[in-house]
Amino acid sequence: MEAVLIPGDGIGREIAASVVRVSEALETGIVWKPYQAGAAYYEKTGALFEEGMLEAIQSTGTALKGPTATPIGTGFRSINVQLRQMFHTYANLRPVHSIPGVKTRFDNVDLVIVRENSEDLYKGLEYRVDENTAHGIKLITRPASERIVRFAFDYARRNGRHKVTAVHKANIMKETDGLFLEAAKTVAGEYPDIRFDSVIIDALCMKLVTDPTQFDVLVAPNLYGDIISDLCAGLVGGLGFAPSANIGKDTVIYEAVHGSAPDIAGKGIANPTALLMAFEMLLRDHGMKEKADCLQTALKKALADTQAATPDVGGTGTTSAFTDAVIDGILENK
Repeated sequence: MEAVLIPGDGIGREIAASVVRVSEALETGIVWKPYQAGAAYYEKTGALFEEGMLEAIQSTGTALKGPTATPIGTGFRSINVQLRQMFHTYANLRPVHSIPGVKTRFDNVDLVIVRENSEDLYKGLEYRVDENTAHGIKLITRPASERIVRFAFDYARRNGRHKVTAVHKANIMKETDGLFLEAAKTVAGEYPDIRFDSVIIDALCMKLVTDPTQFDVLVAPNLYGDIISDLCAGLVGGLGFAPSANIGKDTVIYEAVHGSAPDIAGKGIANPTALLMAFEMLLRDHGMKEKADCLQTALKKALADTQAATPDVGGTGTTSAFTDAVIDGILENK
């Protein structure tokens, strides 16, 4: 198969190179089609994406993306948001689970966040009323709400999950969040084999940092989904352990959700785990479960090795050394 590879900015090239090496060790047969995109490419060329990238994504239906920078306070639009809109990737899937060897407050986290990706405040419908007032429109529709909740229930059923929780603030935003909650309850009636409940967003945040084991699959509108995704990443060690997939009808864009880390770019100490975990998701979705399981086992072993693990998780290794350790683990398990 062919897949587009977008290294992105900062540490992107280093961690993308790690994925390519691991893919070869796993003998996946994936032919990578690399393209440049991001703030650095924009500064050089004035274009956000390398010519042919969008067509390649459309042709292959699959892309793996590293971090791309979005300068604050400029006219530079988020590449992540643009790709989601261009390819109608309406669902953002974020699995979150504890990893042995990564020290956190909890060691038994295992939940999934399903984030609506196409509307809400991220639609960008905002304007200045005058120099002292700005107005943003929170767009929630029944079709998009039902679609994302149905995605969450289908995912739960396919993956042996037992409960779906809808996240909202319908006690205050009675029309917008009220509509989302109403749509969620309607769809839930189609899945009698899966438990359904709902929780107000602020109460959810408190419950997550108190006892995350009470949740299984969380489904949320765009903004809340973005916030709780990062919160849940913090429960398992941070964004360095947070892969995601942006899923549409014909296209899936897998990505590491952390930033481009310009402060360590080029130093050879970037942690490629999140992008490797996103690659693991790609493998599972393309029928390569055994290879995905092999990668998962090798990742856990490498993270537990302080000589291989990178400094951000208390190790002394480099990006290259960590990748070597992952590959060694893969070869041992073949």
